[in-house]
Amino acid sequence: MSTLRIAVVKETAASERRVALDPDGVKRLRAVGAEVLVETGAGAAAWFDDEAYQTAGARLLGRSELVAEADLVLSVGPPAEDVLGALRSGQAYLGLLAPLTNPELVMALTGRGVTMISLDGLPRTLTRAQSMDALSSQASVAGYKAVLVAAEHYDRFFPLLMTAAGTSKPAAVLVLGAGVAGLQAIGTARRLGAVVSGYDVRPAAREEVKSLGAKFVELEAGIAAAGEGGYARELTAEERQAQQQELAEHIARHDIVITTAQVPGRTPPVLVTAATVARMRPGSVLVDLAASRLGGNVEGSVPGETVLTSNGVRVIGATNLPARMATSASQALSRNISALVIHLVRDGALTIDLDDEIQRGVVISHGGQIVSPAVAALCAPAAGVGSSEGRLS
Repeated sequence: MSTLRIAVVKETAASERRVALDPDGVKRLRAVGAEVLVETGAGAAAWFDDEAYQTAGARLLGRSELVAEADLVLSVGPPAEDVLGALRSGQAYLGLLAPLTNPELVMALTGRGVTMISLDGLPRTLTRAQSMDALSSQASVAGYKAVLVAAEHYDRFFPLLMTAAGTSKPAAVLVLGAGVAGLQAIGTARRLGAVVSGYDVRPAAREEVKSLGAKFVELEAGIAAAGEGGYARELTAEERQAQQQELAEHIARHDIVITTAQVPGRTPPVLVTAATVARMRPGSVLVDLAASRLGGNVEGSVPGETVLTSNGVRVIGATNLPARMATSASQALSRNISALVIHLVRDGALTIDLDDEIQRGVVISHGGQIVSPAVAALCAPAAGVGSSEGRLS
């Protein structure tokens, strides 16, 4: 039996500094019998040099040679055009590939006979899948970094300071959404000395927010929207309007607001309207972690840009914050990816088993077919691509 060859390509997307596998990840994959190929300079932007990869047991290659030799190619995001063009039938490609918002990529990989494996689809409520949960690990980094970005743009101190020049009151921070990113943001803002409040539509989040020393914002409307698996369900139009109106009162009283409500593959809910932004004090800061081409939590936020409103409020469309903490984000992502790859390897070979609950979530296409029903439904109207029956999304 030939040795499984796993390749790590260098990211080329704008502002992307992460790498899919760090040197420790190389060691973990070599321990299960795989050969690891790393593109020269792949980890440099995250401060992992080529020598560290070689010491860990990887073989360094140029991009074209690497893709040609690989059985499985690893990346952070979707493949660059030259990598996509070089992929061939029988290979597998794994990363955070956002299949629900990138049907063109799904159809391109499926058409080439490439097995598409996306970390986005991992069933996050499975205990045995927690070590593979890249969305959570990267959200944690984003929540931490969001507070630092807010502090950088806030023209006052975060903590209470008493000096000979007078007293500076602590910043009032409100975090909307108490998932992984939101809880990390709450904890970080608290450590910086701010007075922190948190809000979430899920009643269970109340105790989590309070456990971090923050105040939980209670809405008189009593909106509770707990969904399956501990996640929030989508609000009705009436619930969303009531939520926006009541949240506006709280938002206007805070110096910094961080929003974290994202819905994979769908337009995020608007939590902060333009009218609410207009009520905020000059010098206030809004950090929208949901800002993307699909929209954002803050009306008027622009992905990747900071907008200064006419009333002096900074609205930050915070895209891909993990890439701005490339070392820590890459280390966490490498542990997630290596855990998933090890789960996929049987007797030294990559083995696709769609009866396995984890694989049913992450394997998007295999054998020239889209095997994820949710993704197949998205792609079929445009291209008539077939899908396997009986698969779970």
